[in-house]
Amino acid sequence: MTPSFTAADLEAHIPRLRRYARALTGNREAADDLTQDTLERAWTKRALWRAGAGDPSGSLRAWLFAVMHNVFVNSVRRMKAVESLDAAGDSLPDIAATGASAETGAAVRDIRQALMRLPDDQREVILLVGLEQLSYAEAAFALEVPIGTVMSRLSRGRDRLRQLLDEDGGREPRGAPSTLRRVK
Repeated sequence: MTPSFTAADLEAHIPRLRRYARALTGNREAADDLTQDTLERAWTKRALWRAGAGDPSGSLRAWLFAVMHNVFVNSVRRMKAVESLDAAGDSLPDIAATGASAETGAAVRDIRQALMRLPDDQREVILLVGLEQLSYAEAAFALEVPIGTVMSRLSRGRDRLRQLLDEDGGREPRGAPSTLRRVK
């Protein structure tokens, strides 16, 4: 019998999938569509999931992120264009609803805009490792690249993100502490 998962197993991962989709697309509606497409693909292809088969942790989560990555890449190829940055601002009311200050909201907006300006390969690695806290091995599995490539993209992405925040987050004088902390 082929190992599989239940609908409840799949449902437990929806919040993380939605968060990652939202960060990838920058648009609530597109993220919801991506999440739904991912869940549909995962459910119809659930017989292909093998705990531990090529997946370093055997986690369903890493496999679902791999499915989402592939669905996203395929949709970008079909559309031939990424959603505009103007649509990314529709998530800011969520920040205000949490009681965050205007300064925090502005910092989040600056980071989101800088993330959307990164190349897709760097943004995906930053989101998987930084936001979703996947290990390098899990991120490599999800993106179907070697671990060294994940580490390289992460390093280049963090450097570029820092540059973008220094350039565009111009609320602070040059040389002032960045809103992005360096993590080693």
